[in-house]
Amino acid sequence: MMSDISNNLRDRERSVLHFNVADFAVAVERVTDCTLRERPLIIAPMQAARAVVYDMSEEAYGDGVRKGMGVRQAARICRGAVVLAPRVNLYQKAMRAFLKGLQHYSPLIECGQADGHFFVDVTGTHRLYGPAPDVGWRVRREVRKDLGINPIWALGTSKLISKVASRLVKPVGEYIVTPGEEKEFLSPLGIELLPGVSLKEIEKLQEFQLTTIGALAGLSRGQLMVPFGSRSDFLHAASHGVDDSRVCRPSAATEAVDYEHIFADDTNDIEEVEAVVAALGSRAGLELRQARRVTRRVGVWLRYSDGGHVVRQAPCRLGTSGDFMLHKLAATALERAWVRRTRIRSCRLVCDRLQRQSPQLPLFPELLERKQEHDNLLGAMDNLRTRYGGTVIGVGREYHQKSSAVAVH
Repeated sequence: MMSDISNNLRDRERSVLHFNVADFAVAVERVTDCTLRERPLIIAPMQAARAVVYDMSEEAYGDGVRKGMGVRQAARICRGAVVLAPRVNLYQKAMRAFLKGLQHYSPLIECGQADGHFFVDVTGTHRLYGPAPDVGWRVRREVRKDLGINPIWALGTSKLISKVASRLVKPVGEYIVTPGEEKEFLSPLGIELLPGVSLKEIEKLQEFQLTTIGALAGLSRGQLMVPFGSRSDFLHAASHGVDDSRVCRPSAATEAVDYEHIFADDTNDIEEVEAVVAALGSRAGLELRQARRVTRRVGVWLRYSDGGHVVRQAPCRLGTSGDFMLHKLAATALERAWVRRTRIRSCRLVCDRLQRQSPQLPLFPELLERKQEHDNLLGAMDNLRTRYGGTVIGVGREYHQKSSAVAVH
């Protein structure tokens, strides 16, 4: 009992900062081109006939543009908007720069891929860096100076509280929820602000006239069990501000090399899709070799024009970062995923289960010689790609006369 009480006390004393750069892709694009700062901006693949909005500025959002909306519809709604193709590599570079600054204040940092969101656990760091609010203001000042972007930040005793608080001050501002005020803070807010609550759950709650978090918190677990089943425990805990999840650094189990291609026109041409998957495999291989990592699983995601998707994987027990083996694994995963006749809108290649590249060399001379020849060939190709671009050289299967790369990231 005493142990449970002390654990609850420690949880209440946690200090979790949530940093959020509103419309992150737009913010990065405006840093690189200051002429875009006063104009509505839409980030979307421009050449794709059925492409959807990747991100949009606050001005475009005010006109009715939303993520996932068709880019043609978005352009009609916001006629004066500038439309730019997404540059995910640039956004990831900005994320790494932001992360590097945050690492001065805590080793416990959790972030997304390229979305401008960071959780930072600064519990117990006040002797080094001062109170947690001071860290929030200091980080914002440093990021504005070094990167030119202006993050929102919020402070709470958990990831849930700090994330909800940051949603209240978009696009710019800060919010501090002091320990003990979590339930009072959440009570008047709309249920749509609770992280992890699906759209269907929100619609069902609204059918029961439950529109605020406080109203949801007024129900017991037993009452929530009838309409929501196993989700009742989460909804009850979240509505009371209870969140025991920790701020976790990415591990090898969760890290992945991830690239996606959106076709200019939906296709069911197997040769065209194979060419794209091979090209994505070459890009993934270059990134893995530069990081001295290998992957033990390659997955292919096919997203169809009707909104459905299929995911299949191919494992590699020893791990690889070589283009030729990656192409083989990707082709196997694609063959397993090719189960529908519907046209494909996009395909995605994910290399996960990453680990460090082994320094051990083959024992037999003929195998060592073959490995050295293979490594020399990949090294020469990597040098050309690094210097002249990723598409300057590749294997034959990467090229197809009908293939047109409109958005690869």
